[in-house]
Amino acid sequence: MHPQLSDKRTVCWEFIQALEMCHMSTWAKFSGGCNTQKDELNKCLRKERIARTTRNREAAKEQRAKTEQAWKDFNED
Repeated sequence: MHPQLSDKRTVCWEFIQALEMCHMSTWAKFSGGCNTQKDELNKCLRKERIARTTRNREAAKEQRAKTEQAWKDFNED
């Protein structure tokens, strides 16, 4: 399951466009002709999600370290 694909989303835009173009052909859409485009889009979205979660995890670690240091400083006083 992928996130909502809107015009606001610029990540993987070329894969989104390729899938939408493929879906214009009803026969390809329902006969599995667009599976390659869908797989490529899923790979791109997964790669983007992993990068985003990695950035968020690092930011959370930094914030947690700052919070722990603040509590340590507060308790020493």
